Amino acid sequence: MNDTKNILIVGVGGQGTLLASKLLGKCFLEKGYDVKVSEVHGMSQRGGSVVTYVRYGTEVFSPVIDKGEADMIIAFEQLEAARWLPYLKKDGVLVVNSQKINPMPVITGAATYPDDVLEKLEATGAKIFTVDALELAQKCGNVKATNVVLLGLAARELGFGTDVWLDIIGSTVPQKTIKLNQDAFLSGYNN
Repeated sequence: MNDTKNILIVGVGGQGTLLASKLLGKCFLEKGYDVKVSEVHGMSQRGGSVVTYVRYGTEVFSPVIDKGEADMIIAFEQLEAARWLPYLKKDGVLVVNSQKINPMPVITGAATYPDDVLEKLEATGAKIFTVDALELAQKCGNVKATNVVLLGLAARELGFGTDVWLDIIGSTVPQKTIKLNQDAFLSGYNN
């Protein structure tokens, strides 16, 4: 029996997807799972697409997630959610930040950002949780905590409770940002 669970974290360079994957991996290790994390960078330093595969279970052999295998996708931006949606299982969970970040073709005028991305995602029938993580992070004191807000919302769906997450945040992020990140996590978890 294969009990491996698959999570994709997708976003744009600079949004903190790598910290989110590190926190996820540490939480699963703390809970006694075998964990594999693989980071795939696009042109992340230029606002390009970034994806991280996180797999956990009794025994995980490969960090790669194929189309239709993700139990959860955590999307830091709407178009990235749409781009990676084919990787979500039929009964999977999609956690989406409502934020829009213009990709290079939109910035250069070669394309336009679609108006109806969230509506199209909802029309797929997937279990979707949408949140304005940017606004919640701002209320916590720093927009850079958007990633931890999204992680909090995802953690609620994973069902581990908050204590292990708050401890891991406290031992992972810089000392001066512990309270900010813990508040951001709880903001997403309780949303």
